[in-house]
Amino acid sequence: MDRVMKLASERAVVIFTLSSCCMCHTVSRLLCDLGVNALVHELDQDPRGKEMERALLKMLGKGPSVPVVFIGGKLVGGTNRVMSMHLSGELVPMLRNAGALWL
Repeated sequence: MDRVMKLASERAVVIFTLSSCCMCHTVSRLLCDLGVNALVHELDQDPRGKEMERALLKMLGKGPSVPVVFIGGKLVGGTNRVMSMHLSGELVPMLRNAGALWL
């Protein structure tokens, strides 16, 4: 879990993904379209990826282990949470507060 938290604090927005996950691509694309330059960490490309995936699942408590989004070093959640926040208008202000958006 220490490695996950270290990586999660490296940039304003960090997304943990798997390269073959379509929902990971969707969340990454949404943030990119909003103008966010997120750090995307593909767990299947990391030798310690399985270990980090288990840590992320433990942090989430349920559901799929990816994608997992951190904004400002804080766990936001997976696809459902990110999409819900976007639709309710909460996502962009959170991104601005973290310094991920300039407008």
